[in-house]
Amino acid sequence: MNPQLYHPATLLQYVAILSAIYVFFNGPFSGVSQDQSTSEESVDIPLSQEKAGQLVYPDSALQCDPHFYGVHIFSRSPLIIYIPDFLSKAESKHMIEISEDKWQPSTIYKNNVESSDTSVRKSEKAMIERDTTVQCIEQRALDFQGWPFDTFIERLWTQRYTTSGHYSHHYDWAFASKTAHRVSTFMVYIEANCTGGGTNFPLLVRPKDKRWCEFIDCEEPEENGVTFLPKAGAAVFWENFDVDGKGWKQGLHAGMPVHSGVKIGLNIWSW
Repeated sequence: MNPQLYHPATLLQYVAILSAIYVFFNGPFSGVSQDQSTSEESVDIPLSQEKAGQLVYPDSALQCDPHFYGVHIFSRSPLIIYIPDFLSKAESKHMIEISEDKWQPSTIYKNNVESSDTSVRKSEKAMIERDTTVQCIEQRALDFQGWPFDTFIERLWTQRYTTSGHYSHHYDWAFASKTAHRVSTFMVYIEANCTGGGTNFPLLVRPKDKRWCEFIDCEEPEENGVTFLPKAGAAVFWENFDVDGKGWKQGLHAGMPVHSGVKIGLNIWSW
Protein backbone atom coordinates (compact mmCIF):
# COMPACT_ATOMS: atom_id res chain seq x y z
CA MET A 1 0.00 0.00 0.00
CA ASN A 2 1.41 3.35 -1.01
CA PRO A 3 1.37 5.76 2.00
CA GLN A 4 1.61 8.71 -0.42
CA LEU A 5 -2.01 8.14 -1.37
CA TYR A 6 -3.03 9.24 2.11
CA HIS A 7 -1.09 12.49 2.16
CA PRO A 8 -3.77 15.24 2.54
CA ALA A 9 -2.44 17.32 -0.37
CA THR A 10 -2.32 14.26 -2.60
CA LEU A 11 -5.88 13.32 -1.63
CA LEU A 12 -7.02 16.78 -2.65
CA GLN A 13 -5.43 16.29 -6.07
CA TYR A 14 -7.25 13.00 -6.54
CA VAL A 15 -10.54 14.61 -5.51
CA ALA A 16 -9.97 17.43 -8.00
CA ILE A 17 -9.18 15.02 -10.82
CA LEU A 18 -12.18 12.82 -9.99
CA SER A 19 -14.36 15.93 -10.01
CA ALA A 20 -13.09 16.79 -13.47
CA ILE A 21 -13.82 13.25 -14.64
CA TYR A 22 -17.34 13.56 -13.24
CA VAL A 23 -17.87 16.68 -15.35
CA PHE A 24 -16.60 14.86 -18.44
CA PHE A 25 -19.00 11.96 -18.02
CA ASN A 26 -22.00 13.61 -16.38
CA GLY A 27 -22.02 17.21 -17.56
CA PRO A 28 -24.93 18.48 -19.65
CA PHE A 29 -22.91 18.06 -22.82
CA SER A 30 -21.47 14.62 -22.05
CA GLY A 31 -22.04 11.73 -24.43
CA VAL A 32 -23.72 12.84 -27.65
CA SER A 33 -23.78 16.60 -27.60
CA GLN A 34 -27.25 17.99 -26.92
CA ASP A 35 -26.55 21.41 -28.36
CA GLN A 36 -23.82 22.28 -30.81
CA SER A 37 -25.56 25.32 -32.22
CA THR A 38 -23.61 27.93 -30.25
CA SER A 39 -21.29 28.52 -33.22
CA GLU A 40 -20.61 27.04 -36.61
CA GLU A 41 -17.06 26.35 -35.49
CA SER A 42 -18.25 24.10 -32.64
CA VAL A 43 -20.12 21.68 -34.92
CA ASP A 44 -17.01 19.74 -35.92
CA ILE A 45 -15.39 19.61 -32.46
CA PRO A 46 -15.07 15.93 -31.52
CA LEU A 47 -16.31 14.65 -28.19
CA SER A 48 -13.40 13.36 -26.14
CA GLN A 49 -14.71 11.63 -23.03
CA GLU A 50 -11.98 9.01 -23.33
CA LYS A 51 -9.47 11.76 -22.52
CA ALA A 52 -10.98 12.19 -19.04
CA GLY A 53 -9.06 9.22 -17.72
CA GLN A 54 -5.81 10.77 -18.97
CA LEU A 55 -5.97 14.04 -17.03
CA VAL A 56 -3.10 14.59 -14.61
CA TYR A 57 -1.84 17.23 -12.23
CA PRO A 58 1.68 17.66 -10.83
CA ASP A 59 2.25 16.43 -7.27
CA SER A 60 1.88 19.19 -4.66
CA ALA A 61 5.26 18.27 -3.14
CA LEU A 62 7.03 18.57 -6.49
CA GLN A 63 10.41 20.36 -6.37
CA CYS A 64 11.69 21.67 -9.72
CA ASP A 65 14.96 23.40 -10.54
CA PRO A 66 14.60 26.98 -11.82
CA HIS A 67 14.32 27.18 -15.59
CA PHE A 68 14.38 30.45 -17.49
CA TYR A 69 13.21 31.11 -21.04
CA GLY A 70 12.11 34.01 -23.21
CA VAL A 71 8.88 34.47 -25.12
CA HIS A 72 7.91 36.08 -28.43
CA ILE A 73 4.25 36.95 -28.95
CA PHE A 74 3.37 36.07 -32.53
CA SER A 75 -0.35 36.88 -32.34
CA ARG A 76 -2.85 38.07 -29.74
CA SER A 77 -6.03 36.94 -31.54
CA PRO A 78 -5.66 34.04 -31.39
CA LEU A 79 -2.95 34.03 -28.76
CA ILE A 80 0.14 32.37 -30.26
CA ILE A 81 3.51 32.54 -28.51
CA TYR A 82 6.90 31.22 -29.57
CA ILE A 83 9.05 30.03 -26.66
CA PRO A 84 12.76 29.44 -27.27
CA ASP A 85 14.39 27.08 -24.76
CA PHE A 86 11.13 25.85 -23.25
CA LEU A 87 13.05 22.64 -22.50
CA SER A 88 16.63 22.44 -21.31
CA LYS A 89 19.10 20.20 -23.13
CA ALA A 90 19.11 17.83 -20.17
CA GLU A 91 15.30 17.62 -20.21
CA SER A 92 15.24 16.95 -23.95
CA LYS A 93 17.81 14.17 -23.56
CA HIS A 94 15.81 12.65 -20.72
CA MET A 95 12.56 12.72 -22.72
CA ILE A 96 14.23 10.89 -25.58
CA GLU A 97 15.68 8.27 -23.24
CA ILE A 98 12.40 7.46 -21.48
CA SER A 99 10.58 7.20 -24.84
CA GLU A 100 13.06 4.85 -26.47
CA ASP A 101 11.44 1.47 -25.76
CA LYS A 102 7.83 2.66 -25.96
CA TRP A 103 7.32 3.71 -29.59
CA GLN A 104 4.13 2.51 -31.30
CA PRO A 105 2.29 3.66 -34.45
CA SER A 106 0.37 6.90 -34.03
CA THR A 107 -3.40 6.87 -34.47
CA ILE A 108 -6.17 9.26 -35.39
CA TYR A 109 -9.77 9.59 -34.24
CA LYS A 110 -12.62 9.73 -36.73
CA ASN A 111 -16.20 9.68 -35.46
CA ASN A 112 -14.70 8.81 -32.06
CA VAL A 113 -13.15 5.64 -33.49
CA GLU A 114 -9.39 5.21 -33.11
CA SER A 115 -7.51 3.89 -36.13
CA SER A 116 -4.25 4.16 -38.10
CA ASP A 117 -4.09 6.07 -41.38
CA THR A 118 -0.59 6.93 -42.58
CA SER A 119 -2.01 9.15 -45.32
CA VAL A 120 -3.18 11.47 -42.53
CA ARG A 121 -0.68 10.82 -39.77
CA LYS A 122 2.58 8.97 -40.15
CA SER A 123 4.62 8.89 -36.95
CA GLU A 124 5.23 6.93 -33.79
CA LYS A 125 4.09 7.86 -30.30
CA ALA A 126 5.21 6.92 -26.81
CA MET A 127 3.33 7.36 -23.53
CA ILE A 128 5.97 8.31 -20.99
CA GLU A 129 5.98 7.72 -17.26
CA ARG A 130 5.35 10.73 -15.06
CA ASP A 131 8.68 10.99 -13.30
CA THR A 132 9.91 14.20 -11.68
CA THR A 133 11.24 15.68 -14.94
CA VAL A 134 7.95 15.06 -16.75
CA GLN A 135 5.90 16.52 -13.89
CA CYS A 136 8.13 19.60 -13.84
CA ILE A 137 7.39 20.09 -17.55
CA GLU A 138 3.67 19.70 -16.82
CA GLN A 139 3.99 22.28 -14.04
CA ARG A 140 5.88 24.65 -16.34
CA ALA A 141 3.03 24.46 -18.86
CA LEU A 142 0.51 25.35 -16.14
CA ASP A 143 2.72 28.12 -14.76
CA PHE A 144 3.07 29.60 -18.24
CA GLN A 145 -0.72 29.94 -18.46
CA GLY A 146 -0.98 31.71 -15.12
CA TRP A 147 -1.99 28.81 -12.85
CA PRO A 148 -5.53 28.60 -14.29
CA PHE A 149 -8.19 27.26 -11.92
CA ASP A 150 -9.52 23.73 -12.54
CA THR A 151 -7.07 23.13 -15.40
CA PHE A 152 -5.39 19.78 -15.93
CA ILE A 153 -2.79 18.45 -18.34
CA GLU A 154 -3.61 15.59 -20.66
CA ARG A 155 -1.20 12.68 -20.15
CA LEU A 156 1.95 13.39 -22.16
CA TRP A 157 2.98 11.50 -25.27
CA THR A 158 6.12 12.05 -27.30
CA GLN A 159 5.93 11.83 -31.11
CA ARG A 160 8.68 10.63 -33.45
CA TYR A 161 8.75 11.53 -37.14
CA THR A 162 11.27 9.93 -39.48
CA THR A 163 11.64 10.44 -43.25
CA SER A 164 8.20 11.17 -44.84
CA GLY A 165 6.62 11.37 -41.38
CA HIS A 166 3.87 13.98 -41.18
CA TYR A 167 0.49 14.93 -39.71
CA SER A 168 -2.01 16.49 -42.14
CA HIS A 169 -3.83 19.75 -41.36
CA HIS A 170 -6.15 19.45 -38.39
CA TYR A 171 -7.48 21.29 -35.35
CA ASP A 172 -6.78 20.49 -31.71
CA TRP A 173 -10.33 21.51 -30.84
CA ALA A 174 -11.97 19.04 -28.47
CA PHE A 175 -14.52 19.11 -25.67
CA ALA A 176 -16.26 16.60 -23.48
CA SER A 177 -18.83 18.81 -21.73
CA LYS A 178 -20.03 22.40 -21.67
CA THR A 179 -17.16 23.36 -19.37
CA ALA A 180 -14.51 20.79 -20.30
CA HIS A 181 -12.45 21.89 -23.29
CA ARG A 182 -8.96 21.26 -24.59
CA VAL A 183 -8.19 24.93 -24.19
CA SER A 184 -4.58 25.16 -25.33
CA THR A 185 -1.70 23.42 -27.06
CA PHE A 186 2.08 23.44 -26.67
CA MET A 187 3.96 21.98 -29.64
CA VAL A 188 7.38 21.26 -28.16
CA TYR A 189 10.38 20.23 -30.25
CA ILE A 190 12.53 17.76 -28.32
CA GLU A 191 14.84 16.74 -31.15
CA ALA A 192 15.12 18.39 -34.56
CA ASN A 193 17.96 16.66 -36.42
CA CYS A 194 16.01 16.87 -39.65
CA THR A 195 15.17 18.78 -42.78
CA GLY A 196 11.53 19.68 -43.24
CA GLY A 197 9.17 18.86 -40.39
CA GLY A 198 7.99 22.39 -39.61
CA THR A 199 4.60 23.17 -38.06
CA ASN A 200 2.46 24.92 -40.66
CA PHE A 201 -0.46 27.26 -39.95
CA PRO A 202 -1.97 27.97 -43.39
CA LEU A 203 -4.39 30.67 -42.16
CA LEU A 204 -1.80 32.81 -40.37
CA VAL A 205 -0.21 35.85 -41.99
CA ARG A 206 3.57 36.15 -42.05
CA PRO A 207 4.79 39.08 -39.94
CA LYS A 208 6.67 41.90 -41.62
CA ASP A 209 9.42 41.94 -39.00
CA LYS A 210 12.31 39.95 -40.47
CA ARG A 211 13.50 38.95 -37.01
CA TRP A 212 10.82 36.26 -37.12
CA CYS A 213 12.81 34.55 -39.86
CA GLU A 214 14.91 33.00 -37.08
CA PHE A 215 11.87 30.99 -36.03
CA ILE A 216 9.69 30.67 -39.12
CA ASP A 217 10.37 29.66 -42.72
CA CYS A 218 10.61 32.92 -44.66
CA GLU A 219 11.62 31.13 -47.87
CA GLU A 220 8.25 29.52 -48.57
CA PRO A 221 5.50 31.38 -50.47
CA GLU A 222 3.45 33.68 -48.27
CA GLU A 223 0.22 32.11 -49.49
CA ASN A 224 1.23 28.96 -47.60
CA GLY A 225 0.77 30.78 -44.31
CA VAL A 226 3.34 30.46 -41.54
CA THR A 227 5.59 27.49 -40.81
CA PHE A 228 7.44 27.40 -37.51
CA LEU A 229 10.85 25.79 -37.86
CA PRO A 230 11.59 22.80 -35.61
CA LYS A 231 14.30 23.83 -33.17
CA ALA A 232 15.29 21.55 -30.32
CA GLY A 233 14.00 22.78 -26.96
CA ALA A 234 11.63 25.38 -28.44
CA ALA A 235 7.84 25.37 -28.23
CA VAL A 236 4.88 27.01 -29.95
CA PHE A 237 1.91 27.75 -27.69
CA TRP A 238 -1.58 28.61 -28.89
CA GLU A 239 -5.12 28.84 -27.56
CA ASN A 240 -7.72 26.65 -29.26
CA PHE A 241 -10.87 28.61 -28.28
CA ASP A 242 -11.82 32.25 -27.97
CA VAL A 243 -13.53 33.76 -24.91
CA ASP A 244 -16.95 32.77 -26.30
CA GLY A 245 -15.94 29.12 -26.65
CA LYS A 246 -15.60 29.21 -30.43
CA GLY A 247 -12.72 27.33 -31.98
CA TRP A 248 -10.12 29.60 -33.57
CA LYS A 249 -10.09 28.90 -37.31
CA GLN A 250 -6.50 30.15 -37.44
CA GLY A 251 -5.53 27.20 -35.25
CA LEU A 252 -5.57 24.88 -38.26
CA HIS A 253 -2.08 23.34 -38.39
CA ALA A 254 -0.02 20.46 -39.74
CA GLY A 255 3.23 18.68 -39.05
CA MET A 256 4.92 19.04 -42.43
CA PRO A 257 6.75 16.04 -43.93
CA VAL A 258 10.23 15.30 -42.67
CA HIS A 259 12.56 15.14 -45.68
CA SER A 260 15.48 13.58 -43.85
CA GLY A 261 16.57 12.81 -40.31
CA VAL A 262 14.41 12.61 -37.19
CA LYS A 263 12.07 15.00 -35.40
CA ILE A 264 10.76 14.21 -31.93
CA GLY A 265 7.98 16.37 -30.57
CA LEU A 266 5.88 16.63 -27.45
CA ASN A 267 2.24 17.71 -27.34
CA ILE A 268 1.07 19.35 -24.13
CA TRP A 269 -2.68 19.85 -24.02
CA SER A 270 -4.51 21.64 -21.22
CA TRP A 271 -8.13 20.91 -20.29
